[in-house]
Amino acid sequence: MLQRLKKNYFLLVSTFLILYFFFNLLTGQRGLISYFEKKQILNNLKQEELSIIKEIKDLDFKNSLLSDNLDLDYIETLIRERFLFGKKNETIYIIKKNDAKN
Repeated sequence: MLQRLKKNYFLLVSTFLILYFFFNLLTGQRGLISYFEKKQILNNLKQEELSIIKEIKDLDFKNSLLSDNLDLDYIETLIRERFLFGKKNETIYIIKKNDAKN
């Protein structure tokens, strides 16, 4: 038995090393599965970055409307939305969405 093991020593070590490297190729911190997870996280972060940049540009635009040169139309729109203000003899309707499904 020991004699047979000595003859197949190279085969056993080679098989073990191949299995070890194959297992580490798929799993582990730098494995294939981890690569795809990190790639997905990167894509999500890029999408989040784009949405935040868009929001910043929108806020910068709104801030520019409220700077030294006031845009009276924009301020009127803000007052109407937030305080439900209207002009004299003007009727304001509030439409609420009904999310209940029958």
